[in-house]
Amino acid sequence: MLARISRRLAGLLATLVAASFVIFAAVYAAPGDPAVFLAGGRDKLTPEKLDLVRAQYHLDEPLVVQYGRWLGDCLHFDLGRSFKYGDQVADLVSARFPTTLALVAYATVLFVVLGVGAGILAAVRRGTWIDSAVVGGTTLAASVPSFVSAIALVALFGVQLGWFPVSGSGEGIAGGLHHLTLPALSLALGALALISRVTRQSMVDAGTADHVEAARASGIPESEIVRRHILRNALGPIVTMCGLVMAGMLAGTVVVETAFGISGVGSLLVGAINTHDFPVAQAVLLLMVTGYIVVTTLVDLVHPLLDPRVKEAAA
Repeated sequence: MLARISRRLAGLLATLVAASFVIFAAVYAAPGDPAVFLAGGRDKLTPEKLDLVRAQYHLDEPLVVQYGRWLGDCLHFDLGRSFKYGDQVADLVSARFPTTLALVAYATVLFVVLGVGAGILAAVRRGTWIDSAVVGGTTLAASVPSFVSAIALVALFGVQLGWFPVSGSGEGIAGGLHHLTLPALSLALGALALISRVTRQSMVDAGTADHVEAARASGIPESEIVRRHILRNALGPIVTMCGLVMAGMLAGTVVVETAFGISGVGSLLVGAINTHDFPVAQAVLLLMVTGYIVVTTLVDLVHPLLDPRVKEAAA
């Protein structure tokens, strides 16, 4: 087990280093010269002034040298200073990250509870109108982009019915839940459809096992068979998929936060890209990639604990 954890951690670190280089290189390959922005615009700019700005911010150094300097600063928790705001990037990200984290957590609760519940219901009532309704509803939900669902939710529940606010993140626990309900639901709809399908298929596969048929033949109540034998054996794929979907939701917040006017890291990333604020864009992208890699690694480590068959296969 220790050797397996060590291999996963080594792979995590290698992936983070490779991803950080790709992020750094991709941001600097974007159109636009950061020196022009730092110098205050294109009016009355001379080549000498641009050279001074590039030397001040080390933009005249080779890409590999700039990356090494940036990576060393990141390891010391120094993410640089924003070109636009002039503040430390770490302060900007830390001020907005709790809102994004709350949005992702809320959406995760929604798609886990509703998605797993719908999948279990469809599997238990397989072949009935309930199964058809769940499959049809999840197919429709999966085909709708998040920005379209966001507009529809705002129009229905925010404008026409007036049940929920359409912008902001609210104050306090009750205010936050009230403001984040529509964004979280918009973010969770596609994930809910995916999780319900995975849950249904895993339950159906687990229900065909020999020990399940033997349990039915022995007269054990169906509810107990579903809880103790079918659902328990189907948890591995369900938990794995839930972890992967949750890890990818950090990137999904970009569209939802922009649509609902939420001041999170997603909207911060959009503003940084539009204004060529490279340090902020690099920090937010690195945070998203790090969160995805860490969560997927944890899921990979937990999976054998939920399904002993995976552990035996690995051995």
